[in-house]
Amino acid sequence: MSAEKEGHTMQQASGFINLNKPSGVSSAAMVSKIKRLTGVACGHMGTLDPMASGVLPVAVGNSSRLFNYLLNKEKIYRAVFRFGQETDTLDALGTVLCEGKKIPTQEEINDKLQFFVGEIEQLPPAYSAKSVNGVRAYQLARQGKPVLLQAKKVYIRSVVLTRRVLEDSFEFVISCGGGTYIRSLGRDIAKACGTVATMTSLVREKSGVFTLDGACTIEELTAENWRERLIPPDRVFEMPAVDFDGEQARKLKNGLGVEYPVPGEYMLYLDDEFYGIARAEEGILRAKVKLV
Repeated sequence: MSAEKEGHTMQQASGFINLNKPSGVSSAAMVSKIKRLTGVACGHMGTLDPMASGVLPVAVGNSSRLFNYLLNKEKIYRAVFRFGQETDTLDALGTVLCEGKKIPTQEEINDKLQFFVGEIEQLPPAYSAKSVNGVRAYQLARQGKPVLLQAKKVYIRSVVLTRRVLEDSFEFVISCGGGTYIRSLGRDIAKACGTVATMTSLVREKSGVFTLDGACTIEELTAENWRERLIPPDRVFEMPAVDFDGEQARKLKNGLGVEYPVPGEYMLYLDDEFYGIARAEEGILRAKVKLV
């Protein structure tokens, strides 16, 4: 039988912590701190560069197995680009390559933003975690070796210039899909305006269901209270649910299938508790991702 379910988990130590990562530290360092606090294996979804701050969803326990279902969710960023200057990393932490170039007007920038909405081709920064023949691009760049990256398609829902911050700097709010490099977007907008740009600030305000309003800081987490901040894994999805009990639940736990007529992917509950993700095809439903 099928039913809508809310808030059930099979393991209390499995779920997501919506962390507000501070600027100046790596995403990996934040995950390590949470791992020490919880005593449970952890992983993060969607790396934030050290300079960036904001929403960093951290999976605690087996919930990391669900990341593939969350990667393509909408992300919202608030970024500041300084026009007329470019660094090798495309952000303020890099070495300045050139400066004193043209500062476009707000009108000039707005005229170009239409070309960066929808599915676009984007070249990742040389200083990025993209893999080049098994080696991270930033490692090659730091060694002074050539970094040959391929352009890839990304989806930009909207780019809005919100205000002028300084004479040479403008703030933007960007809504996009996963895999988008905001530094590259700033570079490309500047190029369209006949100049260069460097990102000086980046805040991720939203990543799927995780928002900045609901995020906690690392200082707010302790070994005693982290469970209170743990979001049950079945609360981060928007997909139908199915619930089985008795003999059908036993079959699914043992890797067998049960009859189910409607194809698709479902949140799977067994005996009223969240078990993972199931897929139904050709009239048979099986557990695809198990959290236990």
